[in-house]
Amino acid sequence: MRLEIGFGTAHQTLEVPDSNLLGILKPNEVTVNVKGKQAVKAALERPIGATRLGDIVKPNDKTVIITSDITRPVPSHKIIPEILDELATSVDMSNVTVVFALGSHRKHTTGEMKKLVGEDVFSRVKCIDGDPDNYVRMGTTKRGTPVDVTRIVAEADRRIGVGSIEYHYFAGYSGGAKAIMPGVSTRAAIQSNHRYMVRQEAMAGRLEGNPVREDIEEALNFCPLDFIVNVVLDEHKEIIYAVAGDALKAHRAGCKFLDRMYRKDIEATADIVIASQGGAPKDINLYQTQKALDNAKHAVKKGGVIILVGSCNEGLGEEVFEEWMTTSVNPASMVERIQQDFQLGGHKAAAIAMVLENADIYLVSEMDPQFVEKIFLKPFAMVQEALDAAFEKLGWDASVLVMPYAGSTLPVAKKY
Repeated sequence: MRLEIGFGTAHQTLEVPDSNLLGILKPNEVTVNVKGKQAVKAALERPIGATRLGDIVKPNDKTVIITSDITRPVPSHKIIPEILDELATSVDMSNVTVVFALGSHRKHTTGEMKKLVGEDVFSRVKCIDGDPDNYVRMGTTKRGTPVDVTRIVAEADRRIGVGSIEYHYFAGYSGGAKAIMPGVSTRAAIQSNHRYMVRQEAMAGRLEGNPVREDIEEALNFCPLDFIVNVVLDEHKEIIYAVAGDALKAHRAGCKFLDRMYRKDIEATADIVIASQGGAPKDINLYQTQKALDNAKHAVKKGGVIILVGSCNEGLGEEVFEEWMTTSVNPASMVERIQQDFQLGGHKAAAIAMVLENADIYLVSEMDPQFVEKIFLKPFAMVQEALDAAFEKLGWDASVLVMPYAGSTLPVAKKY
């Protein structure tokens, strides 16, 4: 079978013998009435667990719309115009600010901001990056996480969270309260929350009993979201479903839809798993591409090979992550280190190291091959070359599973 795998802004092709192919984990077929902007509009008209946004936000309320940064595929340019139209009948646009939730990521250029929200939104309302250095401590969760929120968000009268819902490898799902934590939180606050990633209950597809998600949502007790607009995207990054309303109730409804679409039951794990984020912007660096790896780990046999496909044209993507990946003596040392000294950024290095305990990782990227070898991965420029090498290692009868949208698709082996 000839397949196309997303790689940056283009794709790579490969051929997998039919006799080896266990399956291609694509989204399940779901029926929806509306898509795109119309889905957002419909969600705003029928909020879950809340009244209409226009009834919540008063004319003189200082209002922030918190949306994702450039490392996320959230189509803010389709969502935020609908929100502004909903607000326009009662709110002066001079009171509205779009805040890009950077989390621990770099700041945007002006051009990137315009691209994210669209020229119309950029000209209608003020658009700024969250500033983790200028924050307000609003409280502390019972787990000891400081609720440190960038000042413009902390001091706003109304807060609207915008995001997409997909599986998150230790927070369960993205979206919802993550607009606040980690979206507009300080590095120290994020680090405190994320240290719970090593707990067994902190896993993709789990909300209840997940210490990371519970800590995130407790932060809303101190810095509430008055309203959210979250979307689910299809494999082409188009809006296929939207929810709006209460930060918890609407988010849960979106998670249920995501499970219908992206939870994939598999008969058995495979010798070889080919996993891609689906292309840009999700594979902009290894820090982001790692999300595909963490879903793929559920589908590979112990001793198998994961072929991780991602352009990574911006390299590793985060300073602490780079320090851990480039200075550790071996993968085991990263796992030991995270247990003694949790550091944000280092957590993703440790996550890669934990996968390496059970499987080899072949990285298909634009990064320098010698550098890739230094970070304990086997480098390839083309996915077909990586597959052929995996067959040579494991045998030409090795079974193969393909995850073309691995960052979104959660495989669940039936034996579990």
